[in-house]
Amino acid sequence: MGFNQSYQSFHRDKQSYFTFFNEFKEPNKILATSLETLVLLILFVFSFIGNVSAIVVIAKDKKPVNKNFFVLNLFFADLLFVSTIPLIISIRWTETWALGPFVCHMLFYVMCMSGCVTVITLATISLERMIAILKLHVAPTFNVKLVSSALAFIWIFSAFTSLPLCLFFNVMTIIADSKEVKICTLMWPSVIGEIVWDIAFTGLDFVIPALIIVTSYTKIIQISKSSRRRLQSQVSRQDFKLFRTLLLLMISFFVMWSPIFITVFLILIQNFKNGLVISSSLFLWVVAFTFTNSALNPILYSISHFRHQWRRRLCSFSLLAACKSTDIAIPLQTIQTPQAQLSLVSV
Repeated sequence: MGFNQSYQSFHRDKQSYFTFFNEFKEPNKILATSLETLVLLILFVFSFIGNVSAIVVIAKDKKPVNKNFFVLNLFFADLLFVSTIPLIISIRWTETWALGPFVCHMLFYVMCMSGCVTVITLATISLERMIAILKLHVAPTFNVKLVSSALAFIWIFSAFTSLPLCLFFNVMTIIADSKEVKICTLMWPSVIGEIVWDIAFTGLDFVIPALIIVTSYTKIIQISKSSRRRLQSQVSRQDFKLFRTLLLLMISFFVMWSPIFITVFLILIQNFKNGLVISSSLFLWVVAFTFTNSALNPILYSISHFRHQWRRRLCSFSLLAACKSTDIAIPLQTIQTPQAQLSLVSV
């Protein structure tokens, strides 16, 4: 059959198959691919640098606490998610699938699993913060068994619930513009199985974690309002600062991940309504918007928690650069402010 729907989906055996990142373009659409590549590369660079920097800063903390390991897990999941960007760029330029069956099985599986790890980690952090505030922990605590078990559960659960994407994404040969081309598409054994998994996956990996997050933060807000004086005297201000930061991270996650869930749901509807048009380009830009969340997470967290450290480092670097450029040693006594003294000593 001809491939008239070259950038949407094609139909075979009364079932619709979406092309995802594969798109069969006209020669004059090279500009569109160049723009996609530029945006994806910018997101990749900012996400990689931001998450690695945040990991380094947190790892240098000499006091191990539960929340730090969960936050590190959040940044590692973001790194895993954006690691798929070079593959996506390659797919957009080659049009036909040229990466083999293994990458086809793993690409969407890794993307989905990292998203699950992110939201479940956010839910775990919200629970940990609620428990810490309820118990009025004055000093940070670290429980090796608890943290290890929680992290293992997060990754194993996410890997297991995302497993169908690894099993049912396959390379398929189709006819496009009178020639054979390959695409990587999701080939479910049955539409009913796809619907059952979609519902179960959405409920287990996103609805339940979202309810945990909302419940935890609601409880924290209630506690802070009802016993503000008692909390202020026994719970550190960092607990509430972290609470605000994680609330912001949670909101940004659901805002930036909601479009991809809506789009996948619409792709599923195409099995029943052939008139619904969802292009591969639209899918790519929705995914790019989701990638933005991985670049934003370390920025939001660093601004809230590490802005003083970054400011001190920048100030130290500026003073050192000024000394080298003028070849003049600045005596410690000439620095008047304690902050500047601390910056110079750290250099």
